[in-house]
Amino acid sequence: EVQLVESGGNLVQPGGSLRLSCTASGLRFDDYYVGWFRQAPGKEREGICVITYGGLATFYADSVDGRFTVSRDNAKNTAFLLMHTVKYEESATYYCALEHWEKFNSDEYTVPDKYNYWGQGTLVAVAA
Repeated sequence: EVQLVESGGNLVQPGGSLRLSCTASGLRFDDYYVGWFRQAPGKEREGICVITYGGLATFYADSVDGRFTVSRDNAKNTAFLLMHTVKYEESATYYCALEHWEKFNSDEYTVPDKYNYWGQGTLVAVAA
């Protein structure tokens, strides 16, 4: 059984930093791209970044580019999302998702339907 477990969500002040983790089991982790998404109440799930199998390439949505960093440690089956200079409007439940693509399409990594495996999410609340 495939399981993804996110952790690290917390209350953070505007302008602050936070690191989220996503640990996978039940599959060969380094065969999968890892995407990060977020969803605020009443809003659609938003794809924010993705990291390739070996971690050599990353892609970011404009909304987080330059402030968020995605990384992975395949030996620990874990991916990370380091968030800097967080904003009020980034309060949301953050999810990691895994997918195996033979050919990566940079137009699709933000599309939730393109991923098969999801974690349960971890809540990030941005407040003073």
